[in-house]
Amino acid sequence: MTNAQPGRIWRRGAATVAAGTALALVFGGVAHADNLQDNIVDTTGGVTLVAGSSTGGIATIRVVGNNSDGATTDPGCNWDTGEAPLVLDVVTPAGVTATPDPVSFTACGVDKTVTFTAGATAVSGTATVRIVSTPAGGGEYNNQVSIPITVTRPNTPPVVSVTGVDSASYEIGHEPTPGCSVVDAEEPDAAAVPAVDRRQVASTGLGTVTVTCSFTDAGGLEDSDTVSYTITPPPNTKPSVSVQGVVDGAAYEIGSVPVATCDVTDAEDGNSTTVAGLSGTLLHGLGTQTATCDYTDQGGLSAETVTATYSIVDTGVPTIRHQLAPAAANTNGWYSQDVTVDFVCDDSGSGIMTCVGDTTLGEGANQSANGTATDWAGNTATDAVSGINVDKTAPTVGFTGGPGASYHFGSDPAAPVCDASDALSGIAGCVVTGGGTSVGAHSYTATATDKAGNTATATLNYTVLPWTLRGFTSPVDMSGVWNTVKGGSTVPLKFEAFAASELTTTSAIKSFTQRQVTCPGGSAITDDIEITSTGGTSLRYDTTGGQFIQNWATPKKPGTCHAVTMTTQDGSTVSANFILK
Repeated sequence: MTNAQPGRIWRRGAATVAAGTALALVFGGVAHADNLQDNIVDTTGGVTLVAGSSTGGIATIRVVGNNSDGATTDPGCNWDTGEAPLVLDVVTPAGVTATPDPVSFTACGVDKTVTFTAGATAVSGTATVRIVSTPAGGGEYNNQVSIPITVTRPNTPPVVSVTGVDSASYEIGHEPTPGCSVVDAEEPDAAAVPAVDRRQVASTGLGTVTVTCSFTDAGGLEDSDTVSYTITPPPNTKPSVSVQGVVDGAAYEIGSVPVATCDVTDAEDGNSTTVAGLSGTLLHGLGTQTATCDYTDQGGLSAETVTATYSIVDTGVPTIRHQLAPAAANTNGWYSQDVTVDFVCDDSGSGIMTCVGDTTLGEGANQSANGTATDWAGNTATDAVSGINVDKTAPTVGFTGGPGASYHFGSDPAAPVCDASDALSGIAGCVVTGGGTSVGAHSYTATATDKAGNTATATLNYTVLPWTLRGFTSPVDMSGVWNTVKGGSTVPLKFEAFAASELTTTSAIKSFTQRQVTCPGGSAITDDIEITSTGGTSLRYDTTGGQFIQNWATPKKPGTCHAVTMTTQDGSTVSANFILK
């Protein structure tokens, strides 16, 4: 069989050629040509075939003598009996098969039936023939075979299937991508998009997924396919843990111990870090501790437990200092009371176990105290204080020299001298205060201060005695008597003054004063001055009479009264009253 397109079409006439294309095949020396004809007429529309169907359509082909009605006895047939057969190749449209093919003829007027079938990809066209053998009788033929072939296709339902997945389970994260396969004889380019239903998938991403593919062709035929599969968790593998932060067998300084943690490695749950569990009894923060790490994953598998044992030590020394009460000595470096020494200890590590050395220092020179701080790790530190001088005892004090129990005014002895001693700190100072030379009781005070500030005092009491006066003597009367004298006259005032002995110098007399006073009443005792003086009025000591004489010139105011007072240097006085006549 040869598939080809028809050649030129020659129309002969309805009587001898119903419908066909005449292809003139000319062979040398032949005057007339036989006709190759088919039995297809134009009005039938040719042979109709269904693509892909085993049912065929038929047509007949014959060799007909020229200008003959096709009878085998047609005298116009150029066929010679016994000649080689005429072999015709049936040329069909693509995909169309002719049976038989080729077709052999040995005589004119014989119909050869040819069955045509169409493959799935066959196309419509025209079937013709061509001579593939040496023509019988050496004549020429008019090829009038032209068989119209129409290929039709019936609407077959599409075939749809889900691709990429099957009814199985897939590990989460390894889910394949689903697709759709559509096969349709009439629509070779048909395709569909899968519908993926994840409503049965939980928030964890696990569950059942349903994939549906469906397609409806142009003729309204449809097909679908559904596949469900399960998303499963990955296979659970055993986790592993490790201790981080601390090293097994290591020693760490207290206060600087790293945080022990657990690094968890798990393919399914993911990696994580947690705080390690700690065990072991510490005393004052010191000792041995064990960090333990374990882990059980969500699938119930447990890691191998790992531990790291380490020690906590204290290598730092404590601190110690002292404080004194009172806080400081005086400027001489001495305390006058007991000194309390307190030691203050501290330790930033394990803490203070003992802090010893507190004491109270009593009286003594250049004293010292020592303190020791010990922490719970046995580390020690010391502190010392020295040069503490304590003197609580007052010095002794007295006088050297000074007055006796009493002396008369004007006989002043030398002031006493302070006499002090101190057996420990020594005397810082000794002063004498007080004393006096006026008539009356007096005292001296000696105050001694030692270098610690302790003081002691001593007192010396004495009396300054007044002078003893005698007078006024005759002619003046004393003892409340009013002496009467003529105004303007001079009255001798005579008197004596005695200290330890009689005083004879006029410097012992401080003053003479007169003042007018109220005259007494009539009952007053009076006595006339019998002797008046005519000498000067200056004070003198009369060695002959052994007395002082002061001549007083009375005022010239008769009828007035006056009091005259003589005062000695010690403040002693003698007074007399006068009425002037």
